[in-house]
Amino acid sequence: MHKVIINNTSKTFEFLRWTATSKCSFTNVNFAFSVSSALKFFVFRGVLASFFVLIFISPNCLSAQQVSKNATGKNGMVVSAREEASRIGMEVLMKGGNAFDAAIAVHFALAVVYPQAGNIGGGGFMLAITAKGENVALDFREKAPALAHRDMYLDADGNVIANLSTLGHLSVGVPGSVDGMAKIHEKYGTLPWNELIMPAVLLAENGFIITELDAIEMNKHLADLDSLNPNNDYFQPDRPYKAGDTIVQQHLSLVLRKIAQAGKKGFYDGPVAAMIVREMTKGGGILSFEDLQNYQSVWRTPLVGKFYGHEVITMPPPSSGGIALLQMLYMLEKLKIKNYPINSAEYISLLVEVERLAYADRSQHMGDPDFYKVDAAGLLSAAYLKKRYANIKPLAYTPSANVKPGHTESEQTTHFSIIDQFGNAVAITTTLNSRFGSKVFVSNAGFLLNNEMDDFSSKPGVPNQFGLLGDSANAIQPGKRMLSSMTPTIVCKNKKTVLITGSPGGATIITSVLQNILQTLVYNKSLEEALAMPRFHHQWYPDKIYMEEGWQSGIFTMVVSTLEKAGYPIQYRDLIGRVDAILKKGNMYYGGGDPRGDDMAAGY
Repeated sequence: MHKVIINNTSKTFEFLRWTATSKCSFTNVNFAFSVSSALKFFVFRGVLASFFVLIFISPNCLSAQQVSKNATGKNGMVVSAREEASRIGMEVLMKGGNAFDAAIAVHFALAVVYPQAGNIGGGGFMLAITAKGENVALDFREKAPALAHRDMYLDADGNVIANLSTLGHLSVGVPGSVDGMAKIHEKYGTLPWNELIMPAVLLAENGFIITELDAIEMNKHLADLDSLNPNNDYFQPDRPYKAGDTIVQQHLSLVLRKIAQAGKKGFYDGPVAAMIVREMTKGGGILSFEDLQNYQSVWRTPLVGKFYGHEVITMPPPSSGGIALLQMLYMLEKLKIKNYPINSAEYISLLVEVERLAYADRSQHMGDPDFYKVDAAGLLSAAYLKKRYANIKPLAYTPSANVKPGHTESEQTTHFSIIDQFGNAVAITTTLNSRFGSKVFVSNAGFLLNNEMDDFSSKPGVPNQFGLLGDSANAIQPGKRMLSSMTPTIVCKNKKTVLITGSPGGATIITSVLQNILQTLVYNKSLEEALAMPRFHHQWYPDKIYMEEGWQSGIFTMVVSTLEKAGYPIQYRDLIGRVDAILKKGNMYYGGGDPRGDDMAAGY
């Protein structure tokens, strides 16, 4: 816990208005007080404030939530990348809001406390099931600016210019996050819009305490942040950062207030839009005022597949994740994956071979469906997939050079999962693309812009920063959405939600979600066990299995040795994915925050 400093009386009453309408909102870590510190605070502020403490804080209220890496709850659950955001989402549920309300509050909170990926300058996808049983998908993915063109990252000789699509102003796509949240609220929200954003405003004004992981990531990217933002007072002037530092973001708080007051116009029009365009002009970017005003997120029809008696609802294009996930699940069921022990050499080899096929298809046949006809039905048809998996056998290595597309994302994204007492289930994956996106802050606005333009295919056959290949289906065009690997997914059985899952991780998102589904629903692992298991990944090219370093020792050495003897090239790397999921067993929700990060679950 740390102290909140509220600078004037008007802010005190604004803070109290939020707490007065929110059950137990003093349990939020950034608004948290011990009894003694609360008394000191409110004695300082006066008798009236003390009156609010007596009314709104009670021992029963404080114990109503369970917040931990692995939480349980009967009425609702929120799992996100940061404890502050999970608590805020849970408080929205406890005051009667639904999962969509909570998702909006969590999203804006993450824009403050998780600047690596939480954002208002990026985009993403929402996958949801409403209490009425309606499957819902919202695409708030970024778009290419109107002045973008196919060869914008190539030199005179047709070669890709290093870093041009990943660093700086020219890498920025038109942000979709604020419009996406506004669309969600317009259709499904029940609490006032400004009330859902106010906790994020206060977090930005009063500051949040950074963790050791935050400090490591922020310090790692200081050189790029400084070079691209000269004389900008982003975050704080005292560097390098260390765990326990308090980050105050006054400029961001003002922008969030404008969004709270004016809705999406507070971002896409008026002074905030003018600041974005001014930043673009200053740094040689091409995003214009018209690009911002013309941006619209899009409701899409979710993809639905079957897997071992479950119904898997997932994201359609321009996410590649949904098609790839359903392809792999179908092939694995036909290959009788459950007959092989989890994480055995045979199990890993089968997953690698279906991953190889799915990522090959991704490279050729997927893009923005508003610009390219993606034949999802054909790619997911039983006849087509039967041809694809026909020759797969355990420990039978197939070189990627022999695998072609069939048929005619530094990895920093963030995912959160929410379910409410009414039965609404929401999975949102959102991103700036790389850690801290383009590394460009909007001057005097305090928020980062994405570098999503790198998710287009800058040139056929040339990999992006995640090593992913693409072709004309994902070529740059004005107004087009770039292909994504984000895979928010909800799994049901007998029309009841049993798993809400998703992950950051660029190209590794899809395989992280795949493994989470297998671990919990096929091998019946607890969510805590599943999230702690070491992960692996294959994406067709490069032709190697990426394995977390945990595979190098202990019980896994024999598994790895067997794979290598079968011909599989292996490369060890740091952590893969950060799955934040909710698993339903009986009448209880189990929330799991990935142990690889600061992720936390809040249930009640």
